[in-house]
Amino acid sequence: MTSERECFVYIVLPGTTEFVTAGRFRLAANRAGDRVGEFVYGRKYLERPDAVELDPIELRLASRPYETARMEGFFGAIRDAMPDYWGRRVIEKHSGRTVLDEFDYLMEGPDDRAGALGFGLGIEPPAPRRTFNRTLDLERLQEAADAIIADAPDLAASAAAQAQELIDPGTSMGGARPKTVVQDNNDLWIAKFGTQHDRWNYPRVEHGLLTLAGLCGLNVADSRVEPVAGRDVLLVRRFDRDVVPTGYRRHRMVSALTLLQTSDDQADRARWSYLQLADELRRISASPEADLRELYARMCFNAAVSNTDDHPRNHAVLARDRTWRLSPAFDLTPMPAVAEDHRDLAMMCGNSGRYANKANLVSGHGRFLLSEEDAIAIFDGIAETVRAQWRAQMHRAGVSERDCEAISRAFLYDGLFNDFAA
Repeated sequence: MTSERECFVYIVLPGTTEFVTAGRFRLAANRAGDRVGEFVYGRKYLERPDAVELDPIELRLASRPYETARMEGFFGAIRDAMPDYWGRRVIEKHSGRTVLDEFDYLMEGPDDRAGALGFGLGIEPPAPRRTFNRTLDLERLQEAADAIIADAPDLAASAAAQAQELIDPGTSMGGARPKTVVQDNNDLWIAKFGTQHDRWNYPRVEHGLLTLAGLCGLNVADSRVEPVAGRDVLLVRRFDRDVVPTGYRRHRMVSALTLLQTSDDQADRARWSYLQLADELRRISASPEADLRELYARMCFNAAVSNTDDHPRNHAVLARDRTWRLSPAFDLTPMPAVAEDHRDLAMMCGNSGRYANKANLVSGHGRFLLSEEDAIAIFDGIAETVRAQWRAQMHRAGVSERDCEAISRAFLYDGLFNDFAA
């Protein structure tokens, strides 16, 4: 990395569809060789009556410079807009390089990254992207994703062109599975592809789990399955975009990693906590009681279906206007396991840690502004719905009986109902 690199940070303000320049981000190495990031809002931006903060934790509206040495100098809101594992793989294939600097990943990411931020070298922001691949292009996009996954030597000549099919839209949408963004009936959808190594039909199972969560009363992202050339693609409607005649309104979005001021590193995982996330939501949400109840119910649902991949990147807050609310649920996956006595969620969920157990889940009820009686009733209602509906809902989603058997151990495992919390 060079001793110093910088870029301008753009944002689409609430109710608009065009980028404006919000400030400047600079990344440099200090005398010890550690990376330090600095962000400063632009004076003209701060003078705007409609100016909004980039995030509610680290980058509140103020004229002073912000600095961080955490996460190699990247602020949480900026990191959230960077490519995920799949996006990085696509960028590497497109560039022909296997190792890029973190700043390169930031700059090589697409215009249509998650949330409302953009990045560039010019003080004047570019026009936002207005056209996207459509659902009729899904077969070609699936082939491009397959080529990148295969990474076969005989594909090298066409790899860059195939990567270009996927790099323009949606390389920062979260998760490691292959995906892109497509347009259908003026809405934008994340298209999530299956792979040949999948143990079951992931697109149909995830769609079934999202609809099951909806039956349990949770606020979930809209989804559907699109059959493409004998395979299935899951489409999840983007909730950080709204179409209007002049383009797409982009809504600010930051992950729970940013709210918790933590990272993906193993050393930071002790700070992954639903309880602490509840504390932050109480502080920043425009409707804390509703959002905390929803977060608690979501935590219970994850335990009931063994969604043990519920890490902080799979939780977010969204600002459709100037205020922040818990986003709809997304990336829900059942994780069947051999253990029947004890399973852990990815985040601390009660006074006895990460144990996915009714007594432990209920133990932290006060952090969610719930009485013990209400917390028990929410858990029991979700467990009852899952027990009565999971298999039927999977069948409605087109999941085969064979795949239902493959995931059956994920639902309501025995240890979930132990009468002790640890």
